[in-house]
Amino acid sequence: MIRIVKIQFQTAGKLYDFGAGSFELKPGERVIVETERGKSIGMVVVAPTDVPDELAPDGLKNVLRPANQEDLDSLARNTAKEKEAAAFCLTKIKERGMDMKLVRVEYLFDGSKAIFYFTADGRIDFRELVKDLAHQFHTRIEMRQIGVRDESKMVGGLGICGRELCCSSFLREFEPVSVKMAKEQSLALNPTKISGQCGRLLCCLSYEYETYCSLKKCLPKCGKRVKCGNVEGEVIKLNLFDGTVTLKTDEDREVVVEGDRIKPENISDRQPKPQKDPREARPGKDSRDSKEPREAKPGRDSREPKEPREQKPAAEPRQQQEGRREDRPAKRNRDRRRRDRDGKEKGPAKEKEPGTKAPQEKETP
Repeated sequence: MIRIVKIQFQTAGKLYDFGAGSFELKPGERVIVETERGKSIGMVVVAPTDVPDELAPDGLKNVLRPANQEDLDSLARNTAKEKEAAAFCLTKIKERGMDMKLVRVEYLFDGSKAIFYFTADGRIDFRELVKDLAHQFHTRIEMRQIGVRDESKMVGGLGICGRELCCSSFLREFEPVSVKMAKEQSLALNPTKISGQCGRLLCCLSYEYETYCSLKKCLPKCGKRVKCGNVEGEVIKLNLFDGTVTLKTDEDREVVVEGDRIKPENISDRQPKPQKDPREARPGKDSRDSKEPREAKPGRDSREPKEPREQKPAAEPRQQQEGRREDRPAKRNRDRRRRDRDGKEKGPAKEKEPGTKAPQEKETP
């Protein structure tokens, strides 16, 4: 059998197992233990208990000794150094205009390292800042970026309920929270009402989620059709704490029924609404399939009828067109005889004067 004690290093921090050995330790007592980072001082949370050897965790380390007054004085000196280092680091961050927020500074128990916790939207180049811190404090410097939930856990504060934040008081590990948990508890999906100081969903949404799910299994869902005795209607409201169901009957009456009286075989789905026949005429409009003549609309059908357009004469038959083509040579000969007759009526040609040349007559084709 091995005596194991549970120890925490921060308030509401993670619990670690250590071998108690022969020490008689009580909850709240300070002890010195050996960790991967060296010697550290922690607080006992659970008194030592006997555990079988096969159930003991691997690599279990033992408690060195209970803390004495010298160890407590060293812890106080480290706390003062942390405040001084935080003020100096904030000054350097403002001088360099770095887009980061310092949350906390932690010194190891032996003072061999200082850890600076900060938040930032992206990656930060803090190499010059580390040089300034190492030159000022002459110790090893570690810059560790954390999330918004870890920031709220370290800083602390009051929630919208008026109590101290769960993460900084008793919640040791963060559990996943979803909007579904708020819906199952019938909460208003208002971001300001269901979000915490860190801007994420409230951790307390997961506390009663399983209870609500187990209570809802015994009651019909909203929208179901339920018959209980002489009452039949649709479920419109559930009261999980009283175990009652509110029904809305066909006569628009609301009746409260106990959930234990409702049998599973009397629960059915909501009846679908009757669909209208698309062939039926809609009010105010004529049906497309209606064969009755539509009434003339004023302003469009009340105009005077237009006069019919004149029809073009029909084309001549092909035989008449060929006859006209045959009359063209006869017309040409008639025009030639008319020109010859007009030339003879002008008279004989004039005598030529001596010494003048007669104009050459051009032969006409």
